[in-house]
Amino acid sequence: MRAFFVLCLAASLSRAQDGRALFEKNCASCHQPGSETRAPLPSALKMLSKEQVLAALETGTMKAQGSALTAVERLALANYLANIPALDTGAQGVACPATSAKFSVSPGEANWNGWSVDPANSRFQTTKASGLDREKVTRLKLKWAFAFAGQTVVNSQPTIAGGRLFFGGADGTVYSLDARTGCQYWTFKAPAMVRTAISVEPVGQGRYTLYFGDIKANVYALDAQAGTLLWQTQVDTHPFARVTGAPALYSGRLFVPVSSVEEVAPHNAKYACCTFRGSVVAIDTKTGKQVWKSYAIPDPPTATRVSSSGTQLMGPAGAAIWSAPTLDLKRKAVYVATGNSYTDPADRHTDAIVAFDMETGGMLWSQQMTPGDGWNFSCINPNKVSCPENPGEDLDFGSSPILKNVGGRDLLIVGQKSGVVHALDPSQLGKIVWQTRVGRGGALGGVEWGSAADDENIYVALSDHTSRKPEIGGGMFALRLATGEKVWNTPAPKPPCLGTPGCSAAQMAAVTVIPGVVFSGSMDGHLRAYETSGGKIIWDYDTLRDYQAINGVKAHGGSLNAAGPTVAGGMLYVNSGYGMLGGIPGNVLLAFTTE
Repeated sequence: MRAFFVLCLAASLSRAQDGRALFEKNCASCHQPGSETRAPLPSALKMLSKEQVLAALETGTMKAQGSALTAVERLALANYLANIPALDTGAQGVACPATSAKFSVSPGEANWNGWSVDPANSRFQTTKASGLDREKVTRLKLKWAFAFAGQTVVNSQPTIAGGRLFFGGADGTVYSLDARTGCQYWTFKAPAMVRTAISVEPVGQGRYTLYFGDIKANVYALDAQAGTLLWQTQVDTHPFARVTGAPALYSGRLFVPVSSVEEVAPHNAKYACCTFRGSVVAIDTKTGKQVWKSYAIPDPPTATRVSSSGTQLMGPAGAAIWSAPTLDLKRKAVYVATGNSYTDPADRHTDAIVAFDMETGGMLWSQQMTPGDGWNFSCINPNKVSCPENPGEDLDFGSSPILKNVGGRDLLIVGQKSGVVHALDPSQLGKIVWQTRVGRGGALGGVEWGSAADDENIYVALSDHTSRKPEIGGGMFALRLATGEKVWNTPAPKPPCLGTPGCSAAQMAAVTVIPGVVFSGSMDGHLRAYETSGGKIIWDYDTLRDYQAINGVKAHGGSLNAAGPTVAGGMLYVNSGYGMLGGIPGNVLLAFTTE
């Protein structure tokens, strides 16, 4: 028996050493402190289960890299990296009382429905609807915390409607909780991560439907009362396509933005880069049927050149649409902000604001902000096999345009990873009105996931993240809507967590504003409230701690990224945990109130 044990131990150590060697050879250059590749740090990978690592290598974001390994090698990597057992869903939460009222949304009720409270994507909530003002914000305190078992990323922004919360998880679970108490009504399991915010639509006879997307490019409709599936539609069949931006809901149609992670795949020199094109898909909300689909890059990809590894390259490709579409109800237009090109030459619809006809899907106009921005993950390899011959800096848009009427004139205002905020005139085919630089920009720089606006200013959070100097970057800006003039700028406080892997001053998360107060989350785990009049920080909550979660799952906060806070009925909700983009992993949804 002892000899058998020794042999098993030796075999186990050999497998661990093989996994370590495989990691150092194939993964370490990206998954390490100081890398600018946006890959999760080893500290985040160690919080994953073996099943999660294998899923990423076989069917997920890293499948192009995983395809270069054998099944035995992928398993060895998973065994080396995984630090927790097979995914355990943990406690299912405290069930709401059976006597709970049927779900309904009353006229005038305080809600936050979807990515923004309005189709213009202002992310502005009134005092009446928010139930908060400057004085109350300074008294916000934690009411409850909800944890996601076995997860390192929390990025589905909570929707508030009819006294309930609706949000998704990294494992594909969608939740319905009571907004006040956090008790659980139901869960629904999608096959892949649900990152989008959820939209709620009344459909008659006291019934309501929920809509959202997942990272397998599926869109779903659920019954809001019971959480049962009504329909499911795949909006793109490309293997790297996904839905990250929240679908925009209006008048029986769902406008779905389609993005992808194909730019990661060329890290494998044998991958035939690239064929994905970002698109908007209009879906009939009753049936789930496609009404129209329009590509941001009109021309389909064709063969271009053969790489030095002998791989046929393709193009044009890219223009992923990462953010929620903005709806112009007056002009019946859908506005989207596109990502960089994956190939060269870079198509003129990349790094652009593109307008589509709401009824037909026809392209109305396109205004490019950064020409020639062709980039993919091959560009960080020493041999750069599939990198565009004249690569750009990966300065795409992750933010939704904000449509505001300023002195009788409509403006589309949007921040870019270049560090520039742009204002365009939608009545003049996207003519540029003003541009203001707020940061130096870069692949993880500038404006990442979204700004917010009231009737005077647009409030912009700055990333300018660099892992080599994590104390650099961050800060909040207020710009005058009419002119782009800087009204105030508040630099980021020095991160208290410096020394913790993933800690950074960068402010990547989407911004939220109520009258007198603007909220911004940071990669150091802090959620801060600023006075809109001068930028003074009036409330600061450090989410980087352990929590007693109401569902009995071990909970810890991390970086704040992607989604922003949602506010309604005197409560504020925010996600904490972002083990991607080199951030601090975490797994908790926090609910604050003054009560």
